[in-house]
Amino acid sequence: MAMAAYVKLILGSVAFSIFWVLAVFPTVPLLPIGRAAGSLLGGILMVIFQILTVDQAYQAIDLSILVLLFGTMVVSGYLERADAFKYLGKLLTWKSKGAKDLICRICLISAISSALFTNDTSCMVLTEFVLKIARQNNLPPQPFLLALASSANIGSTATPIGNPQNLVIATQSGVSFGEFLIGILPATVLGLVCNALLLIFMYGDLLSVKKGQQDSTVAFNGDGVDHQFSPATMSHVETTNVDSVHHHESLRNRVNSKQAMGAAEVPWSLNGAYWDHRNQKLWKSCVYIVVVGMLVSLLMGFNMSGTAITAALALMILDFKDAVPCLEKVSYSLLIFFCGMFVTVQGFNKTGIPSALWELMEPYAKIDEISGIAVLALVILVLSNLVSNVPTGMLIFSLLCARPSFR
Repeated sequence: MAMAAYVKLILGSVAFSIFWVLAVFPTVPLLPIGRAAGSLLGGILMVIFQILTVDQAYQAIDLSILVLLFGTMVVSGYLERADAFKYLGKLLTWKSKGAKDLICRICLISAISSALFTNDTSCMVLTEFVLKIARQNNLPPQPFLLALASSANIGSTATPIGNPQNLVIATQSGVSFGEFLIGILPATVLGLVCNALLLIFMYGDLLSVKKGQQDSTVAFNGDGVDHQFSPATMSHVETTNVDSVHHHESLRNRVNSKQAMGAAEVPWSLNGAYWDHRNQKLWKSCVYIVVVGMLVSLLMGFNMSGTAITAALALMILDFKDAVPCLEKVSYSLLIFFCGMFVTVQGFNKTGIPSALWELMEPYAKIDEISGIAVLALVILVLSNLVSNVPTGMLIFSLLCARPSFR
């Protein structure tokens, strides 16, 4: 009997190690099948090695987390269609006061958007705007891209829907959306401020405009384009302004005459375009209302999975079109990865290794003391950078669950 338990321990460790390696190195030369397939392989091996039965494997899959992930990805897709991220991109340059101000704006906007719409979505969508702004204003893109990436990761820690590991921790521990937000928000704000100050300190020379470097003054306008004015061109600008005034007056007279003719004489094609525009604005407003309602419901303590999937279904109905194009944007590989990960981690827990590891680590990581929290934070920091954050989060969570006083 002891021999059988020993064999299961070894086989379970082998299955977990295969999952871990493929999660960290998805294109490993010996088996370049990727994270999702590697996660499934680890879960299947747990069943083949009889660490788990088939029924236990199904029970290990947390449907509430998968539904929450699916719902948030669908909502993010509709928000992207409703130009929410486009408006966020415009905020980056609205009345901007220079490059350092732009760094701070990127840190703030990327943090907020990643906390509400996941960090992956925030980075993928806002990167295009950041590169465009840097190119238009003749600025080096590196500081701004680093601000986007780092702040998106910092901001995503503030809410359970900010990143996948937060979903797992909040859902399996029973922490509500509001409790999670209140508990971690001070640390998130402090990290965001330190990140912005550090980036400005590191790239201050690149972000500062030195005397003699440019002959003209660069003015950042709300359109994200740098407008350069020099004394040599002011006379041309004044002449152009006079001509433009006459041109605008002529256009205004034409518009007034068109309006006097009555709406009946406006071509049907223009009327159709007008109503299409009105319908599009109404649809966007409905999308924003649904998303705000979802966030308010989460803060009020409603079930996170049910709230997210309800919001997703409401947006599909409001769209009144085939939902396949939006559903195609869902990362099904991520959902598959989580399915395999749940089974693999559950099998690894049954081997007893997490409990043994916690017994070794507990004297040095007493989470009821400041020193223990510091040690645990350092371990998480190192592991998440070396072997990815989601597997690290699941492993540390399993170790904490092994504590007798966890529940």
